[in-house]
This record gives sequence, C-alpha cells and structure tokens, in this order.
Amino acid sequence: MMEIKEETIILRPTVLPEVRPTLLAVFAHPDDESFGPGGTLARYAWSGVAVHLICATGGEEGTVDAELLRGYDSIAALRRAELLRAAEALGLSSVTLLGYRDSGMPGTEANRHPAALINQPRERVVGQLVRLMRQLRPQVVITFDPIGGYRHPDHIAIHEATVAAFHAASDPTAFPEAGSAYAPQKLYYTTFSRRFLRLLVRLMPLFGRDPRAFGRNRDIDLTQLVAVDFPTHARIDTTAVQDRARAAALAHVSQSAGNPLIRGLLSKVVNLVGRSDTFMRAYPPATSDVQEDDLFTGVQW
Repeated sequence: MMEIKEETIILRPTVLPEVRPTLLAVFAHPDDESFGPGGTLARYAWSGVAVHLICATGGEEGTVDAELLRGYDSIAALRRAELLRAAEALGLSSVTLLGYRDSGMPGTEANRHPAALINQPRERVVGQLVRLMRQLRPQVVITFDPIGGYRHPDHIAIHEATVAAFHAASDPTAFPEAGSAYAPQKLYYTTFSRRFLRLLVRLMPLFGRDPRAFGRNRDIDLTQLVAVDFPTHARIDTTAVQDRARAAALAHVSQSAGNPLIRGLLSKVVNLVGRSDTFMRAYPPATSDVQEDDLFTGVQW
C-alpha cells in the first residue's frame, strides 16, 4: 500500500482545551469548509470556540487556470495554500490534512487512483478520525449529509467514516491504539435549504446560468438535488461574520473564479437571502419539532 502522509497545521494554540468549547468539522476537499458552513465556523471561532478542521483530500481534481499554478509544484500545493488562507480568515484553531487523493466525480479516471479516498480501507480512515477526535475532544462534530451534498464520492466516503468514528470514539474496545475513549456529544450534518435551492434553480437561468451544469467544472446538476430533502434541526445566523465567510470563500481562488454564488450579480442576491447555515442533527436523534439556534445547545460540561 502506498504511503499516505497526514499533516496537522496549528493556527491558534488551544488553551485549557478541557474547559473550552470545541467544534470539529470533517470534510473532503479544500473549500468544503468555506463554500458550505463557512459562516458557522467563523461565527463559533469569533465567539471563542476552538474550531478544528479535518480535510481528507488534497483536492487535486478539476481544472485550474495555469497562471494560478505559478510558484506551486502541483494543484494539491495550490489548494493547500488556499485552504490555509481560508482557515485564517475563518479563525480556525487547526487544520489536519489526512493526505488522501481527490477521487473525482463518479465515472472519472480519478476514481481508480490507488491513493484516492474512496479506495482506502474504511477502518483505516475511521481509525484516523477516532484518534483525532480523542485528541481534540470536540463536544460537537459536523460533516456532510448522507448524500454528500451533491453526491460526490469523497463527500459520501468521509460522511460514512465520520459517523462511524463519532460512535467508535467513545468505545474503549474500538481502536485502543488511538488513545483513551472520548464521547463527542452532538453530531450534525450540513444541509441545503431546499426552499433556497429551489429558488436558486429558478434564478440561475435569469443570470444566464444552467442549474444542471453548476460549479467550476459544470458537473453538478442542482435540479437533481431539489427532491432530496433532509430535516433542518438547527439554523445558525451568520450575519455578523459574513465578511469573514466571504473572505474565506474568495481565498479559494482556483475554485471561486467561476462560481456564480461567490462572484457576480447572482452572488449579491444569494448574500441577501442566505445569511444562515442549516444543519440536521444526527445525534442525539431529533424529532421534527427540534429547532436550535446554537449547535452547543444541551452540551454538558
């Protein structure tokens, strides 16, 4: 098996972690943290929470403008630099890169790369996440929803590994080599407001955009996602940190240049109606009437 190198970059040393609120976000690619729940991460970091990010892959797939690669020896090196600039903008305490390769969208050649995340033994990835959860000791963990937002194979793989690690971290018989058992208290999935997504699908053609060919590589069909709904149990107001969230998104220059939600007139419309992030609470299980405005609601200290 080829060597996969994990790397942790400490941005803000955590003081007294045993008494400080801690949030752990686990995603697949550089930019997932900014284009998804960036406002939420910035809000909690701004509020004094230790916010840590785990990024599973280097984001090597997709097209990148040649001029952006000047000074970098690879797309992964560029994406790493962008990620760290975004993490600074969001106020993150640390970023851990698991070191796997971007698996690409379904049906692409990248799916078969031996270092691709989707080709790794599941227990290996789960064990890494268990170790990191036991080290960082977050009360709250967030990751993708079960379809990975838009069915990206890496998103789904890291969702499944994170859910397994969340439950295994508290079991002293599971991965004993990964440190002493620790039980995170709450697990959330990032979600899209389907009402907002339906509005977006209707608005995009008015701005000359095809909702069936969304994203820099035009490989996301938003119309296929409208019908897949997840309950919203938490809505986090990100109004106060919009500047930080936008700065983080813009730090991913290689990805934001062609993103209509980040640049152009459509982004201004989105900014007016999208000043909150929504989440499904996966653990503890939530009934349909649960409506939280703080991911730390009910956390025991």
